[in-house]
Amino acid sequence: MIMLSIIANVACVFLGTTVAELIGPEWAHLAIFAFVYGMLGAVISLLISKPMAKFACGARVISGNEGSAERWLVDTVEDLARRANIKTPEVAIYQGAANAFATGAFKNSALVAVSTDIMVQMTKEELRAVLGHEISHVANGDMVTLTLVQGVLNAFVIFFSRMLARILSSSGENRRSSSGTYFLLVIVLDIALGFLASLIVFAYSRRREYAADAGSAQLLGTPSSMIAALKRLGNLEPGVLPDSLKAMGIAEGKRTSIFSTHPSLDDRIKALSNLY
Repeated sequence: MIMLSIIANVACVFLGTTVAELIGPEWAHLAIFAFVYGMLGAVISLLISKPMAKFACGARVISGNEGSAERWLVDTVEDLARRANIKTPEVAIYQGAANAFATGAFKNSALVAVSTDIMVQMTKEELRAVLGHEISHVANGDMVTLTLVQGVLNAFVIFFSRMLARILSSSGENRRSSSGTYFLLVIVLDIALGFLASLIVFAYSRRREYAADAGSAQLLGTPSSMIAALKRLGNLEPGVLPDSLKAMGIAEGKRTSIFSTHPSLDDRIKALSNLY
């Protein structure tokens, strides 16, 4: 966002104009509206991500005093967080098929949650690798960067859908636009541009999964545990998370598509195998 602002202003200096003069005062006001409105929803969703995640999955925050399994889970997250140089996230367990996720607006105040099924199905070393993956998401600030990417794309969608709708719906000598046509075009363009924007978000999310896998390998000192965990997931049916949490889960499916938030398990295993 900062780089785009710098580039735009530098370009305007060379052109001897301003952004407002270049796109016109009407479009400048629209650009401000699009930026504020587009970012606002994304930022609010990030700020309430932890309580919403707990509510959506029925996640129960644990202290480690509930039993030996919970004690091991909390101690492991604390150890990995210390290695990643972040504060220990809240640890939670939720009922469901094999999956795990991390969320939170700040890396030093995050939440890491695992399903009951993944705790039963995986060995401790495999689960430790999964927790390393989620801790890497937190340490890398992936929740924040994904929110910023989504917010910027929201702003672009709002701006260009309304600008194009205004241009396409204008008619007559005075170029006055038909309100009905304008609003119809806004809806169609919002859907079309929103679809294209979602493909960018999905592609960025897949890239961050590779980075989180590599982060887990670095925290554990070997990629073998993460490879074993991914292979184990290949024999399980990953649990379905709410849409708002899919990008932060450990797995979405076993195949990669342009609509996937995660690469295929095979692609992730290959990437890990090439680390060392």
